Amino acid sequence: MENTASIDINFYIILATLLFAIGAFGVMVRRNMIVLLMCIELMLNAVNLLMVAFSNKYANPDAQIFVFFIIVVAAAEATVGLSILILAYRQLRSIDVNLFNKLKG
Repeated sequence: MENTASIDINFYIILATLLFAIGAFGVMVRRNMIVLLMCIELMLNAVNLLMVAFSNKYANPDAQIFVFFIIVVAAAEATVGLSILILAYRQLRSIDVNLFNKLKG
């Protein structure tokens, strides 16, 4: 006997909204660059979750393919962001966002 219980789309909408709100709150409040990058990734993954949920609901796999490309771009963005963070730490000995104004030359 198969268990075909499915989760309602409203659960995914609430979960994605909660994840996006946590990420947006973290971007606005925190000053640590690593935490900022993690919060941006959290917001991006909340949007990806919604895209996959709606893609599954409407039986259209196009959005899931699009999400794959978004994840690839997010990985590249994280790589570039962390490399910039390492270079900034070598100059300032801190990862506080407010100190990045000192890098203007």
